[in-house]
Amino acid sequence: MLSLFTVFLSIFLVGCGESDKVGHGAKTITIWHWMSDREDAFKELARRYETEKGVRVEFELYAPSDSYTQKIRAAAQTNTLPDIYGILGKKRDFAGFVNSGHVYDLTEEMDRDGAVWKNRFFARAISVNEFEQGNSFNVKPGIYGVPIDVTNIQMLYNKDLLKAIGANPPETWNELMEISAKLKAKGIQGLVSGWGEIWMIDCFASNYAFNIMGKDKVLDTIRGKTPYTDPDWIKVFELFRDMRDSGLLASGIVTMVNKTAEQLFANNRACFAFNGSWCVNVYKGMNPDLNYGVMPPPKISDKYPMTIWGGAGSSFMVNKQSDNIQEAVNFLKWVTETDQQAYLSKETYGLPSNRYSLKDIPIMLSQFAGAMDDTTHPNIWAVAELPAVVEAFDKGIQSIIIGEKTPEELGREVQAIKEREMTKK
Repeated sequence: MLSLFTVFLSIFLVGCGESDKVGHGAKTITIWHWMSDREDAFKELARRYETEKGVRVEFELYAPSDSYTQKIRAAAQTNTLPDIYGILGKKRDFAGFVNSGHVYDLTEEMDRDGAVWKNRFFARAISVNEFEQGNSFNVKPGIYGVPIDVTNIQMLYNKDLLKAIGANPPETWNELMEISAKLKAKGIQGLVSGWGEIWMIDCFASNYAFNIMGKDKVLDTIRGKTPYTDPDWIKVFELFRDMRDSGLLASGIVTMVNKTAEQLFANNRACFAFNGSWCVNVYKGMNPDLNYGVMPPPKISDKYPMTIWGGAGSSFMVNKQSDNIQEAVNFLKWVTETDQQAYLSKETYGLPSNRYSLKDIPIMLSQFAGAMDDTTHPNIWAVAELPAVVEAFDKGIQSIIIGEKTPEELGREVQAIKEREMTKK
């Protein structure tokens, strides 16, 4: 009987040990996200983390992004946010969550042990998640998010179509205009992009504003010190008129959503595209044999650099009200280590936020990654333009493209709205 009892007790204890090892009764951290293309990869990482650390991680997907945004806003109002979540929106939306006490300040964790965690990221990826001293949102300076991947927006060129007209990828605006004439003569469509989604117009225009007048003057415009009637801003607006007149822009570009633009480029029906690094995964699915390359938008001025939009593509925040703050932080440290970041990049064709994870990524992603030090983004600027001004600016550029406004008319219109909105503050 004693022998039987000993065997039974041994089996019981081993069973309990195995139960604890796979997480039964152990802590669970919950993560909400909207990234449907990464669902399987996230679940695999959760499995690995539970095996390695004994902590269960549950990823809950809420897509599309509009539904996700509504869910986290409702959860914030009822204090039911999960341990980890992302915030989709502009910097002011991010600031609202921080100021309402829903985001844990990660600065101390990032800076611990000689800033080991912070230093593994691209600087621009951290900037998107950081509020600096004197920010206009009245947020305590600090880092409030963890970048999971990064992105930037550049131009793509079809190598076969360029070869057909005997041209190389353009490096200057004049070269782009010369190529545009050759494409038009051959009946080849020039540039496609989702400019029906006005934020992409804003991105393209910002690139050239930085190149023509420099960062300081752009930010002074937002502050109200430089008017939109300034000759440099008129030059920015004239670029869209020049693209229209040269025939570079695809028919219907002002109503084109980005998915349509991606299909046209992937099917060799346009020579150029203006798109983000996420397109590598999209084009792979649409046409694995697409022969294309990546380039920055051709510069128009040598006075200032061509600065492109980029930074953290997706970031996770830790819920300040969570009972599992340290466990959440530990997981985010683990998932942004080199091995996990390389796995995510391989599975999702996204750019890793960990800059040490680049050696094994596809060549197209490497070309995007090479420009990360030349990026900027409105979410890292010290000031933000008023929403009504942004809308008038972007829709006005659409009007230039279809011939309804001149660059000078748009400058006067946007400046009038700017002055009106500033009196309301």
